[in-house]
Amino acid sequence: MAIQEDIEAFLTSHADEGYRAFQAKLIPNIDAATIVGVRTPDLRKFAKGLARRGDAGEFLAALPHGTFEENQLHSFVIARERDFDRLVGAIENFLPLVDNWATCDQLSCRGLAADPDATLVKVRSWLESDREYTVRFAIGVLMQLFLDERFRPEFFAWVVGVSRSEYYVNMMRAWYFAEALAKQPAAAEEVIVSAALDVWTHNKAIQKAVESRRISPEQKERLRALRRRLS
Repeated sequence: MAIQEDIEAFLTSHADEGYRAFQAKLIPNIDAATIVGVRTPDLRKFAKGLARRGDAGEFLAALPHGTFEENQLHSFVIARERDFDRLVGAIENFLPLVDNWATCDQLSCRGLAADPDATLVKVRSWLESDREYTVRFAIGVLMQLFLDERFRPEFFAWVVGVSRSEYYVNMMRAWYFAEALAKQPAAAEEVIVSAALDVWTHNKAIQKAVESRRISPEQKERLRALRRRLS
């Protein structure tokens, strides 16, 4: 049986109408008719088998996909690629078609850690994209791979410099700085004190940081005092 037929059979057999309705509420910007309603653990498990198939490339090349779940499977299959150049190629082929936060965030970037310098070059280009979820993905890469031992203060300027109106981009910017306040507290707090971020992202970053158990009570109090009013 062809790989696409196997995928369609899997999705049909694992469809859950209640879960489909739940997903549709979580991802309101995509057509609910494209959501089948298959749970993420089932998709991950199935993707492992897909990635090992000799015809997996046929599925990855069959873009655009027709359902949200196929896009999720695509993300999970890509994440299993261990060759850096092939991984980057697969990501860049898929990113322009990503149309929602869930698929964007499921596109694991761990394999990009194999070549941090080359990854940073890609991050800079992705940040300059005109596509909402390509920019979100780039910020996610900085958050996941470059907030610990690979951190450099200039990365904050990269994220501050993203000037976009899209909710899902700015939510990721806020999430990034909330994580930074936990992992690089002194440098990140300087950004908050400087009021370099737009007001919405500034306040959302503080909100998310204050909700974190990794932020000390003393830091939370300082952050609460730094909230800004929307004009």
